[in-house]
Amino acid sequence: MDAAAGHDSGSSLVGRTAELGLLDTVIDRLGQGAPSYVDITGAAGIGKSRVMAEFCLRARRRGVTVLRGRAAEYERHLPFHPFADAFADLTDRPPHAPGLSDAVSRILGGRGAGPPPGPVPATADRFGLHRSVAGLLARLGRSGGLVVALDDVHWADPASLELLDHLVRHPVPGPVVLVTARRDRQTPTALTAALTREADTEAVLRIGLAPLAEQECVEGLAPDLPRDRAAQLYAAGGGNPLYFLSLLHAHRENAASRGTPSSAPAGIGPGEAPTGLGALLLDELAPLTPSQRRTLEAIAVLGDHAVSPVIRRATGRTDAELDDDLDTLARRDLVRSGQAGRMVLRHPVIRALVHESTTVRRRVEIHHAAAAELARTGAPAVEQAQHVERSVTTWDPGAYSVLRQAAEQTASTAPTSCAHWLQAALRLLPDTVEHGPERRDLMLRRARALGVAGGLRESRDLLHRIISTAGPDETGLRTSAVVLCASTERHLGRYPEAIALLRRELSRQPEPSPADRVSIGLELSSSAPHNASYPQMRDEVARTLADARALGNEAGEAGALAVAAFGEAYEGNVAAASAFAAQAAGLLDGLPDDDLTALCEPLGRLGWAEAFLGRFTDAERHADRGLGIARHSGQIYLLPLLLLCKAHVRIQTCRLPSARELADEAEDIARGIGSSELLAFVLANKAQVRIAASAPGDPEALAVAEEAVATMGPNDNWRASMAWCMLGYAAITGGDPHRARDALLRAGGDDLRGLQPSMRPLFLELLVTAALSTGDVDSASAWSERAHDEAEGLGLPVQRASAMRSAAQLALHGGATARAATLLSEAAALCARSGAVFWEARSLLLAAPVTTAAGFGTRGAAMWEQGRRLATGGGAGLLVGLAELTRTSTSPTASVVPPWLASLTARERQVAGMVAEGLTNQAIATRLFLSPRTVETHLSRVFRKTGVATRAGLAALMARS
Repeated sequence: MDAAAGHDSGSSLVGRTAELGLLDTVIDRLGQGAPSYVDITGAAGIGKSRVMAEFCLRARRRGVTVLRGRAAEYERHLPFHPFADAFADLTDRPPHAPGLSDAVSRILGGRGAGPPPGPVPATADRFGLHRSVAGLLARLGRSGGLVVALDDVHWADPASLELLDHLVRHPVPGPVVLVTARRDRQTPTALTAALTREADTEAVLRIGLAPLAEQECVEGLAPDLPRDRAAQLYAAGGGNPLYFLSLLHAHRENAASRGTPSSAPAGIGPGEAPTGLGALLLDELAPLTPSQRRTLEAIAVLGDHAVSPVIRRATGRTDAELDDDLDTLARRDLVRSGQAGRMVLRHPVIRALVHESTTVRRRVEIHHAAAAELARTGAPAVEQAQHVERSVTTWDPGAYSVLRQAAEQTASTAPTSCAHWLQAALRLLPDTVEHGPERRDLMLRRARALGVAGGLRESRDLLHRIISTAGPDETGLRTSAVVLCASTERHLGRYPEAIALLRRELSRQPEPSPADRVSIGLELSSSAPHNASYPQMRDEVARTLADARALGNEAGEAGALAVAAFGEAYEGNVAAASAFAAQAAGLLDGLPDDDLTALCEPLGRLGWAEAFLGRFTDAERHADRGLGIARHSGQIYLLPLLLLCKAHVRIQTCRLPSARELADEAEDIARGIGSSELLAFVLANKAQVRIAASAPGDPEALAVAEEAVATMGPNDNWRASMAWCMLGYAAITGGDPHRARDALLRAGGDDLRGLQPSMRPLFLELLVTAALSTGDVDSASAWSERAHDEAEGLGLPVQRASAMRSAAQLALHGGATARAATLLSEAAALCARSGAVFWEARSLLLAAPVTTAAGFGTRGAAMWEQGRRLATGGGAGLLVGLAELTRTSTSPTASVVPPWLASLTARERQVAGMVAEGLTNQAIATRLFLSPRTVETHLSRVFRKTGVATRAGLAALMARS
């Protein structure tokens, strides 16, 4: 049978030998390649908790720290409930991380640490909390290992599910394992999807518990029962140990006299409890006295608050009377002692049965008594709120205040709970004219909470209600609702709806105030270049800028300038973008943080504009400031834009490990928000990071790019273009030029105007590489010329260097080794002067073998050393792989490299080398993760460049070289 929460059963475990063998292996290999997550699944009563208890017991015997928690069916709005339950086991602060432990316990409200002393600060955003929890678990695991075991996670609250999703996708490093037990069919889809996504890796071990075999069940649980009767009970229970034990209990209570059938249905009902089990378990309650039954009901209803003072108040019993009741209930094994003096029922199924069989009136009385006792003892509002909500149905200012406080305490770390408490407050607040403004203010707060929690559609619907009911004197609230609604529509990818809503608001009568026009105009301008092109919005930006200046609204002026800088930078109008960026920076840098709360998105746009312009230091500085303000003000939905800006800068400046961390954090937030378009954009940027940071052809980089494209769907805008471009980038580095070309043409269209103008030369470089790899020299030449023309028009160093690399590829293809060397050397110098270290290293590594082949061996070797040093120091796995491919071609003491060998690309040299080894085209394709057609294309170009016609001739030529 399942053990009570936090306690291992003293009885021996029946069966499950194979499953325990797997779990023993997890303990043996803890921190040495063991799974970081164990997922125990099965029906109610099948033994999940008992297996988990045995695993925890074995871990403890080996010196591993074990923290156990349980989610509860009736506490689903208490944020981080199972984690708080587990952290209650953490009686001692780890001496090496006291601050981190305190921060986590303050937010989780771990019962071992006491309640949080007031509202959690907005700076403690939920995604930062996820990382803090992971950091604490890693520290706890350093002293002999750590097991965190969470039971009944199918009932986990949304905040806990989000944290679990983070821990599944980002396993805690070191000897730490997370173990969860859950019912398959009742598990929320999001958690099931996360576990399924990782089930094929070694990180997740899934253990599905099947019914016990008859011999195990009978001999282990009823060895003294006559064989035929035991077989009947087994057949009735269908191998479910909880059902078998309940039938056995009924039998031993004189089943025949009570009319218990010899064979009962053994199917599984909708709640995953065996049919008939409820009646059997409720039979156990029949001998109880009315007072004992009331005590049992109070424990079932109170849940975590089932401690003696609260039970006593809910039942009206004296201390002595309550002790007698609890002793009787314990002897009948209905109630057990839990953590911190709590009383718990033997099994969650029993709690559910008792709870549901308790009359509604009695449940309300218990909740009312609990709320009063918790208020008397000064418990946090979140603790009080669950009882207030279930016991107060009419207007009560005190109850209303508790619910609002609970919403404030959970706004930053558990927005779903925040939205729930606000909805409960709205139910209490009278729907009268007098309370109308306050009601709409609560609705706006709830819409914000729903939006950041991922409930974008529900948030949008609520905002439409606010807009339609706002009074003529509530212009500020109405504008806030309109702007937030348009932003929500943007996150849903519904740009036409967002634009129509904003334009309608601008044209309504009476006209919006000038201040409202600025807010609406800034949001309207934000549709470019996502849906409308920036030139279409240029006039609107100018009007907004003029309105802000006329009002003396520096924040609005700075916002409009930042939007203009971003739009012009995207379009490649470098002079205009530079001017707007300088003006925006001048204003923003001079304003205090408090004045910039509403300008986090413009700060992000300014950062992106500066990144496009190659002003990497300024871009990172503004992104950092925006991140700080967004976190402090709780604007979590803006963090991905700022994080990705910073990640983009760190790619360009070759700081890939930190870029990966930033992209991972952006992904966590995007998944939490629930915007598919935002997630696709984040994944596209993450793919760019993975490509640069990983070895050439890394399959995970390609998988991320593919997910970005799939998530974006049929959309056709800037973000969609970026997703397809990153797929092309991943494909070309993986050696599939055909797919790369197709993806880039899908991104840009036949005329390539869908490619971002200010970055088009970089994308054209990929097309040139793909075209030359497939033998399409004419297209490569045309694209190289276009890259040169556009790069010269932009005048941006990184783009000019890219165009030079494209021209160098063509020169090398035509045998002009010296010209190629000169172009690549100039490209490296341009990138070095601009601070684009990644592109400097790439240019150097491409230049090194060509320079050596041109007769400058010493210089080529020096370029190679410098490129490899930059790549290694920056964690650029792609470039480190490129360095390995070009290593043998750059030694100054080596004989002069034949021109034909220098003219081969790195991939062509790989293919030629494998031909020399005697590999077939299919074998080469398999080893390099290419298609056979791509290998044939590479080989035909090698034959043409080397002048040989057979594989044997090529092998001989490679051997001589």
